Amino acid sequence: MDLPYPRVFVIINPASGQNEPILNVLNDVFHTAGVEWDIGITHKSGDATRLAQEAAARGVDLVAGYGGDGTQMEVANGLFGTGVPMAILPGGTGNAMAHELHVPLSLKQAAELIASSRKRKSVDLVRTGDRLFMLRAYTGVSASEAASREEKDRLGQMAYIQASLKILTHLKQTPYRAIVDGEVIESKALIVFILNAGSIGGVMGVSLPQMGEVSSSDGYLDLFIVTKGIRPLRAVTHHLYNVGESQAGVYHWRGKEITLEADPQQDVWIDGEIDGKTPFTALTIPRALEVVVPE
Repeated sequence: MDLPYPRVFVIINPASGQNEPILNVLNDVFHTAGVEWDIGITHKSGDATRLAQEAAARGVDLVAGYGGDGTQMEVANGLFGTGVPMAILPGGTGNAMAHELHVPLSLKQAAELIASSRKRKSVDLVRTGDRLFMLRAYTGVSASEAASREEKDRLGQMAYIQASLKILTHLKQTPYRAIVDGEVIESKALIVFILNAGSIGGVMGVSLPQMGEVSSSDGYLDLFIVTKGIRPLRAVTHHLYNVGESQAGVYHWRGKEITLEADPQQDVWIDGEIDGKTPFTALTIPRALEVVVPE
């Protein structure tokens, strides 16, 4: 059998997801297909990036990450610029990038995809500082309000819903200043999202209007500002897409470079992991990485 990826390296985050026999499932699929495979285990932040870089340097045909969106982000950081494609083995709670690319959520089916599919999708990555992200950055949620690792292990997707209810009752408006390809936007907001992909998985337990317009392969970032009340932002009324019974306004801009500032400084979450505070700048890198997808 002519395999699409004869040599595969799998990076496993053992802290992710639910209890399942990961190695048994992978062995059943890869051994049957004739795939030569090896694994690396992460123990701390940064391990997945290092392991992906080392695997690419050894000449493997594909690197797959088992874990949540944070793990996938680290693997992407390690593979960027190497020419080695990536595969997603969903092992997290939200698995937003898997949803985005229609990768099966079943570990067995995702592994079978690696053994059979020759189709890949070129996705954009986003640079902020010295790191890259795949999905999203958002601010307005403190570390204490987010779903904990213990809650996600115990409750699964319900942990996000529980955290969302807590967040929505405590959110306060913060003055923000955003610069989108040179256009300056100033507003008080509850939450601000910078999205590279349309799926936000279980981040808030809610969806945003016009989410279907967001693409991980269009070379653009999408800025969503969620405000309290329905008063339009000055000079940007045409950006108002949805005002529901919640009495919240959601405004949307699109650009290739977005800078976000807040007063006071706010925690910044990147692909499900807290990563510093405002201010920060996000710059899109078009079609920076190829990911295996269903045919």
